[in-house]
Amino acid sequence: MASPAVHSASRFLMLFDFDETMIAESSDDAMIRIAPGQSIPDWLKNSFRPGRYNEHSQRILAYLAQQGVKEGAIREAIEGIPPAPGLLALLGFLRSHQQDFECAVLSDANTYFIETWLRKVGTRQLFSEIFTNPASFNKDGRLVLLPFHAHECTQCPENMCKQVILRDYLARRASERGKPFQKVFYIGDGANDICPTLALGQKDTAFPRRDFPMHRIIQDMKTAQPGIYKPTVVPWAHGEDVINCLKKVVEER
Repeated sequence: MASPAVHSASRFLMLFDFDETMIAESSDDAMIRIAPGQSIPDWLKNSFRPGRYNEHSQRILAYLAQQGVKEGAIREAIEGIPPAPGLLALLGFLRSHQQDFECAVLSDANTYFIETWLRKVGTRQLFSEIFTNPASFNKDGRLVLLPFHAHECTQCPENMCKQVILRDYLARRASERGKPFQKVFYIGDGANDICPTLALGQKDTAFPRRDFPMHRIIQDMKTAQPGIYKPTVVPWAHGEDVINCLKKVVEER
């Protein structure tokens, strides 16, 4: 999903997770709120299997369609999700420094949710790529969700390995630009944000949301195996935490 936002002069790559990173909650929670009674039946809750969240989300969307939930209600629910604290300020900073930062989304959500939310807050054009699970409405009005790809990583959900995507993207952009990015920054919150950051080096930075699973797992890794986690770690609770770090990088360039 290319966009005019790609700048060949950009020195740095900024990668965003979506759920509980860009937005203040999981987008799937917003879907539960528009179900009848603002809940889903136990059989559907209990159908979840580890590593198969994409399939579980597919079943939830199918259930919503069966209950008569229309596209307008889904769109309104997604547009109504608030941003994470300080996220809009961070996007504003990046928009004012597009010559320095190329931005992309790397998320296990889906195209409809992410595109809808980014357009609502007026920042879709900031992102050169959105890597996520395909989703679109079929002729019956059901939002159909598909897996992103197949992979062989044993640490990630079967529908998506973010590290595979990140490595491919870095190789492609290095070829297109004629050189690699000087630095890569990754901001996330969850356990599935660990795998992509293992592809980063010492010059790169991981921004785990403070006290969320990504942050706790990194802390445990650094304690159990010192030196195994290469990127600099900057926990964040507010977008300003990230902005302050990026400002120093821009000033030092």
